[in-house]
Amino acid sequence: MNDTTDTAPASAGQQPETEDDSSAPDGRSGFFSRLLDALTPDAPAEDGPKPGGPLRGMVNLHRMRVEDVAIPTAEIVAAPLTIGKEELVTLFRNSGMSRIPIYDGTLDTPLGFVHLKDLALSHGFNGNGLDFDLTAMLRPLLFVPPSMPIGVLLTKMQTERRHMALVIDEYGGVDGLVTIEDLIEQVVGEIADEHDSDENQTWIREKPGCYLVLARTPLDDFESEIGMSLTENEDVDEEEIDTLGGLVSMLAGRVPTRGEVIQHPDGPEFEVIDADPRRVKRMRVRFPAAG
Repeated sequence: MNDTTDTAPASAGQQPETEDDSSAPDGRSGFFSRLLDALTPDAPAEDGPKPGGPLRGMVNLHRMRVEDVAIPTAEIVAAPLTIGKEELVTLFRNSGMSRIPIYDGTLDTPLGFVHLKDLALSHGFNGNGLDFDLTAMLRPLLFVPPSMPIGVLLTKMQTERRHMALVIDEYGGVDGLVTIEDLIEQVVGEIADEHDSDENQTWIREKPGCYLVLARTPLDDFESEIGMSLTENEDVDEEEIDTLGGLVSMLAGRVPTRGEVIQHPDGPEFEVIDADPRRVKRMRVRFPAAG
């Protein structure tokens, strides 16, 4: 596959990302281009970085490829074009994302992405406002090959004012997702905000007896958290499963769909928050006895 990029077809009502970047008065493409100019040396240093010289992480812009930093397909938070307004609001709330890719049928047919700001401006934070039209809110995505150097993508994203790109494999399928923040972190280090959590922490306790969890959460770790075993029941074969997602699929006898609630024989309820045809991604676990 050639190292070329394209954007998803623009749909009616698409809005440019005017809030993200602006062109520099000196004619350069913007902030990140000026950053690259300031930090990239004119010639390779023979003895390594000098005090006061370019950031050590700048070498990553040339050395690392998109495939090195992309979020794997299984962890992409996305939604179908048929999603309703209330479901979309819930998905934004549960994921903590501000941009969510939208697809037609499967993620391999992406249409664009919806920005939380557009949803809020059109419908208000309480869900009121204009008739819900997801197509009119779609913004275009970038499609990029996994082999593209991240420095090339960073410049392209800044120039075209795009904060999100889908990684497309040689067969045209979606192979991952990368954001402009993922790229910048390879240069300056991790950028943490108030929504970030420890990568090893795969659940959030929303209230007593209620957890929002990733399906890849190890069963042993979650059982230690809740103080009970989820595999002692005779209906559960603990030798076949290692994660909460595996447990829920075993209980259902298949891969459950988004919105489905699976009942554990010992009481807990597993509500599927996000899933694709192959696997569960996120769940809400409730313990009725806890209220």
